[in-house]
Amino acid sequence: MKSNLLNHINNPEDLRTLNQKQLSQVAKELRDFIIDVVATKEGHLGASLGVVELTIALHYVFNTPKDLLIWDVGHQAYGHKILTGRRKIFHTNRQLGGISGFPKIKESNYDAFGTGHSSTSISAALGMAIASKLKGNFKKHHIAIIGDASIASGMAFEGLNHAGVTDVNLLIILNDNTMGIDPSVGALKNYFTNVKAGKKVRKNNIIEALNFNYSGPIDGHNIVAIITELERLKSIQGPKFLHIITTKGKGLKKAEQDQITYHSPGKFNKITGEIIPKIAKIQPPKFQDVFGETIVELAKKNTKIVGITPAMPTGSSLKFMIEEFPERAFDVGIAEQHAITLAAGMATQGLIPFCTIYSTFLQRAYDQIIHDVALQNLPVIFCIDRAGIVGEDGATHHGVFDIAYLRCIPNIVIFAPLNEIELRNIMYTAQLGINSPLAIRYPRGRGTIIDWKQPMHKIEIGKGKCISEGNDIAILSIGTIGNTIMELQKELPLHKIAHYNMRFVKPLDSVLLHIIFQKFNTIITIEDGTIIGGFGSAILEFSQQHNYINKTIKQLGIPDNFVEHGKVDKLFDNLHLSKEKIKDFLLKL
Repeated sequence: MKSNLLNHINNPEDLRTLNQKQLSQVAKELRDFIIDVVATKEGHLGASLGVVELTIALHYVFNTPKDLLIWDVGHQAYGHKILTGRRKIFHTNRQLGGISGFPKIKESNYDAFGTGHSSTSISAALGMAIASKLKGNFKKHHIAIIGDASIASGMAFEGLNHAGVTDVNLLIILNDNTMGIDPSVGALKNYFTNVKAGKKVRKNNIIEALNFNYSGPIDGHNIVAIITELERLKSIQGPKFLHIITTKGKGLKKAEQDQITYHSPGKFNKITGEIIPKIAKIQPPKFQDVFGETIVELAKKNTKIVGITPAMPTGSSLKFMIEEFPERAFDVGIAEQHAITLAAGMATQGLIPFCTIYSTFLQRAYDQIIHDVALQNLPVIFCIDRAGIVGEDGATHHGVFDIAYLRCIPNIVIFAPLNEIELRNIMYTAQLGINSPLAIRYPRGRGTIIDWKQPMHKIEIGKGKCISEGNDIAILSIGTIGNTIMELQKELPLHKIAHYNMRFVKPLDSVLLHIIFQKFNTIITIEDGTIIGGFGSAILEFSQQHNYINKTIKQLGIPDNFVEHGKVDKLFDNLHLSKEKIKDFLLKL
């Protein structure tokens, strides 16, 4: 037996030359390889460790890439990438110019579908299976691997509902580990828990009721059992459903014990699993924690406040309110559409709903924002976390579209705080009572103020502020990117450049804008959202509407292309939004 089998596996064909007895060794080596790389390069750990045996079995049994694997979300696809020709470059995972942390069609023909958001795999696999049937190919297999948190999403159920009335060659594998990023929630999770425990459930389980050939649950770490069942299922026609039980973080004790932290742990000791502590120093808080602590502070005084998040209580820091007021804070699972309309329903009854959601996930509930909230002008407060460039998660997770997609909706107010104090003040303002929907967008990462727990004050809706006076050029910033301009001021010619923190994208401060346009001929807008349709576009529209001719207006922001993955500072430099690139731009002007 070769001492290191993984080193000789460059594609699934190499894997299939091994006998089944050798696969347990491959599993150990693959798990060790993932741990070894992620320990120093960082990334999503627990999910991929949990599906090592399943990944090997799938590529061993099925004829990939002709047979299609769709990995839901993609956090679980590291082993898949390593076995499909990317082992030697896996150390570049999530780094600028390296491979993506998620499946990506352009990256490999083994990546059948790009999956950065959850619950898309069933619909995509079904679409592929229908295409194969229409082409007369009845031998091709289409496999969706989905977690127990993702399958509770509405979109997954839409796919299941359709697939159950087809006769296509589709296999759905439920990777049941009772975890998403946080623990899975809801009645469906309880149902699967009862199934696993062997408790009596209705004669027809929910999957069989949808017309699937159901099998399981089986041990997802018994590679022989998985292979045996996959081989059996290959010969069965129509939609099939295999329920497997796995442990997230399998093979690293710390990751098994603390599955939330080790979903994406940062750097850690690959032997002990201990997370490598960062240099202890006093730092400004993370914006998510400012939100989390502030909503608890406000909720103690205002009993009408409720908190809602779709499956991100830890990431958004709503966990603080869940711990303090469990009856008034709700993790609704991966159900963004439901979260928004739930908030709308609460608002009709006089509650004050703060719905905290990542910018990239809010996209998934666009109709609910328009139809259920804005059209009825309900005072729902959207706390939009991870707005702007987020880093290594890349194009699927950058929150760069929210200004553009929200700005066109009537009734909605859009606010972007410059710092932690402004975030607190707008949250305070919102719970005093507002008469329209309010979107508050703030970035991933830390703020700029150590002593941020200041007394809160009401903010006048639609009013910006002059940060510094100048005579030649006016810079209009929105959100935290304005801090870059403040840092730059001391490096720029004295009295040349004025800086305005506009704060509101909608409504714009028209009084302040008239003052600016009457004084300056050169105006620069800067944002960490898309140039097309964004804050800069709103300023151009204002200029045109009020007939300010012969003005030079320059827009800095995200160009009309998807931004890849990489460190935030490197991405900002590539986008000409870093401090040095902005400085060069201004000096040339």
